[in-house]
This record gives sequence, C-alpha cells and structure tokens, in this order.
Amino acid sequence: MSIEHDVRAYILDNFLFTDDDSVLENQESLLERGIIDSTGVMELVAFLEEEFGIGVADDELLPDNLDSINQIVGFVLRKQRIAANA
Repeated sequence: MSIEHDVRAYILDNFLFTDDDSVLENQESLLERGIIDSTGVMELVAFLEEEFGIGVADDELLPDNLDSINQIVGFVLRKQRIAANA
C-alpha cells in the first residue's frame, strides 16, 4: 500500500468513522474542518511513527507537516529520506 492510502484510511477510520473516500480531499485542512484537534494530532503522530518507522520531534508538530493528507505524505517521505541518508 502507499503512504497516501494508509494515511487516508487511518484518518477516515479513526476520525471520520467512514470508509467513504469522497468525504475528504487530499488537500483539505484537517484542522480547519475540525477533523483533528490537538489530541488527534498526537494520535496521528503515534500512527505515523509506528506505521512508517519515523520519529516526529516536537518542533515538527506544525500544520505545514500535518494539516492535510498531502502535507502528511510529504512529511513522511522527507523523514524517510533523511533516515535513509543517515
């Protein structure tokens, strides 16, 4: 499966309680739509760390990294590249 698919499935299952892909576009703000709050961000981070084997530092808990599916996918890819080059 792809990062996008896994992240989308997690958000749909755990925050929107549906498997209907049409309820969320990849670029939509999860915060502005009220899909996740600060507790939800921490749950999402725990999922990302476990699912993709990345570490998320406190200073990376930013909307630029975690506010949409597209931003999350980009963040995970960047973290994986950094880990691969370490």
